[in-house]
Order: sequence, then structure tokens, then C-alpha cells
Amino acid sequence: MTALELTFSGAQVLHPDRGLVGDDLSIAGGLIQKGGGSPVVDLSGYLILPGIIDLHGDGFERHIAPRRGAMKQMDEGIRAAEAELAANGITTAVLAQFYSWEGGVRGPKFAADVFRAIAAVKRSVVTDLIPQLRFETHLLDDYADLPGRIADWQVPYVVFNDHLPHDRLAQGRTPPRLTGQALKAGRSPEAHLKMLQDMHARTSEVPAALDALCAALVRQGVRLGSHDDATAQARSHWRARGVQIAEFPETLEAAEAAKAAGDHVILGSPNVVRGGSHKGNVSALDLIAMGLCDALASDYHYPSPRRAALMLMKSGLMDLAGAWALVSSGPARVLGLEDRGSLHPGKRADLVILDAETQRVAATIAGGRVSFLSGDVAGRFVAAAR
Repeated sequence: MTALELTFSGAQVLHPDRGLVGDDLSIAGGLIQKGGGSPVVDLSGYLILPGIIDLHGDGFERHIAPRRGAMKQMDEGIRAAEAELAANGITTAVLAQFYSWEGGVRGPKFAADVFRAIAAVKRSVVTDLIPQLRFETHLLDDYADLPGRIADWQVPYVVFNDHLPHDRLAQGRTPPRLTGQALKAGRSPEAHLKMLQDMHARTSEVPAALDALCAALVRQGVRLGSHDDATAQARSHWRARGVQIAEFPETLEAAEAAKAAGDHVILGSPNVVRGGSHKGNVSALDLIAMGLCDALASDYHYPSPRRAALMLMKSGLMDLAGAWALVSSGPARVLGLEDRGSLHPGKRADLVILDAETQRVAATIAGGRVSFLSGDVAGRFVAAAR
């Protein structure tokens, strides 16, 4: 698909230093341009904002595996997810795929299939899709081969999780939801429990293994993040390994420690929309008010980044430029993507067009190509092309 060459007129355009300004915006060659040109699309009654960069989202799971065994064509699932991303104004999306002892859609084999599918469709979709590996730290037997697999899968971003129910296992108690978990993974409950117990027993081996693994991934140029940090000490340990992104810290202490050390703090936009964490962790709103947030991510719900940014603006906590930066220029800095995140000339033509009254997504353009177009705006594009 050829990149558009046109000028938008009559819209309110979001500038990082001036806020919303009635201004023309021109795009050509996949980039935002200084001068105007033709054809001209009348966008009176609309807002033009930078495209949303989603740093972490696993909402695509329902497209690639709506029911067990229902999705045999992984490529089609990724394409369906891309359509949802575009409809929500997302122009760059980090697809967060588990590599976990949980098995099923979170197991190693499924992860390999997902990464191959992303690579297969990446050049034929409009949204920029970036694969992220979420690795369970207690899978010690997988450490040796992991750097090579990550290189083969073209994964530039790895995040570390530990979802083992350590407290229950240490007490010799059966973890909750064990039977359901085991069946999803294709194991008997007895075999699943034995596996959890064996991994828990090797906890003392994990720190040294992580040191070596992180060092190897840093040498490969892989971006690293930790997930659900609860203490300043935990964040310090991750930082010493070159892990400079703190995803969804669970406590004020962990967020403050990350920010004080210059690490990036990512929070979940659903936490903002619902007014608090569904797990009872620290409120994203509180952390944002304290300046402890670099970027918001969809987490599990793709409409939430747009809604969260607009809610922050409406609440008076931030102006629109500051709130929208948490889903555009902020994520761009976290990922080191200097070519996008704002509507400056020379940047990628990544933008979202919102209805000024309803604030719904009317169109999404990524790299100068249309990924989503709906309603009245579609008619205006067609009229301009005549």
C-alpha cells in the first residue's frame, strides 16, 4: 500500500508545546511534512493526535485462541488483533506473549508459533507490531537455549515474570486453581503440582542464572523489563542486570526506586480507567499524580490507553498534551523509537483522528497508511480523492 500524500485542514492538532491548535497537517512519503499540499481533507470537527504506542498488551490472546483448539491459523488471529489495535488508535503495538510453565496459550511451543506468525504478517499489516517475550524466571532448564531462540524469533524486548505461588508451595499447600491450570496445560493435577514444587525448590539457583541470561541478552541488544516489582530491593537487583524498564510496579516503594534510578516506569491504563488496581496494588492515578509514570500500556484492554489519557485530561490532573504524551511520546522514549511519538515534521506519519465531540476514533494512520477509517471521515477522504 502506498503512503498517503495529502493535507488535513480544519482540525485541532495536538502540539506537545502549544496544546490543541487549529492548524493544517500535511503527510507524504510516510512522514509528517512542513509544507502543505493537495489533495486536502476537511477535518473540521475533529482532533488530530499522535498515534498511540502500546508498550505492553496481551489482549491479542482472544484473537489467536478464542477457545482451545479453535484457532488453527495463527496468522489470521494476528491480523484480527491488528484490526482491533487500529480501531483503537494504536499505531505501534508491543504484543506481549508468555513463555511459561502454565502451558497452553502461555507455553513455550505456543510462544514460538506466535512469534513466527508475527514475523510472517508484520510486513503485510499497517500497524507496527513488536513482539515481546514474557519469560517465567523459574524455567531454569530453558535458559541455555533462550538467547538463540529470541534471536531466531526476532524478539527485541523481553520481560521477566515470576508467577509461581511460592507462599503456598513453601507451606506445603496446594495452590489455588491447580486442577484447571493443569488441564489447560495438558497435565494431570499431580504432575502439575510436582512440577511447581520442583521449580520452587530450585529458587536459590535463579539469581545467578538470571545474571548470566540478562548479560547475554544485553549483548544481543535486547531491551529488558521486570514485571510487578514489589520492593526497592527487587528493582535494584533488576537494574544491576541491565533491566531498565519497570512494568506495573505493585507498590509506591518500587515505583519510587525505579524513577529515582532513572529507570522507565510503565503503568496499566485499565488501572487508570477503573480508578485502581484490580489486584489491590498501588493506584496508577496516585503514581501519575506523583510524577512516577513514563508511559501507560493497554495491558489487557486495547481501548484503555485512549480512554485513560482523556480521563486524565478531564480530571484536571494533566492537560491533554501531558496526558497524551503517556501514550505516545513517552512510550516512544521507553522503546528508543526516535522516529515517532509526536506530530513534528520529519517524524513518522503516525496519527489518530478523534471526533471532537464524542472523542471516538474516526481514523488511524500508521506510517502514512490508513489502518482504520470509519463513518463521516471516510466520506471526507473519498471526497478529497475525487
